Amino acid sequence: MDAISEHNKKYQFFADITSEAMNVHHKFHPGLLESAYEAALAYLLGLRGMKVERQVFLPIYWDDVQLNQTYRMDLVVNDDIICELKAVSHTNEEHVKQLWSYMHLTHKPYGMLMNFGAKQFYSAWYQLYADGTIEKIKLY
Repeated sequence: MDAISEHNKKYQFFADITSEAMNVHHKFHPGLLESAYEAALAYLLGLRGMKVERQVFLPIYWDDVQLNQTYRMDLVVNDDIICELKAVSHTNEEHVKQLWSYMHLTHKPYGMLMNFGAKQFYSAWYQLYADGTIEKIKLY
């Protein structure tokens, strides 16, 4: 198997999740609340046999002290993929920073930013490395 095929096979889960998200976007179109897209995507991923958790609480700590603040990750798939969903006219750097912060705080290796609110569905895929860097992933 060549390097491109190996790369694409390693990250096939990104394409699988994106495919279902595109199905949701096609059926529901832009204009609904984010929670509707989240429910539909969670349902479809579950049908594919993926483990899906919705609205996963993310506590915030200062050293060893849990602060009186939590966040919620929209979807966590197969225990290691954070899916941050949006229903906005366009995503921006703040949305990417939010996802990256969740990845750093949880040490989960993969993140996806998806936007259902625009006419054309948008999805970006990221990987967190042990040294703390995050790289955008593409299939070839």
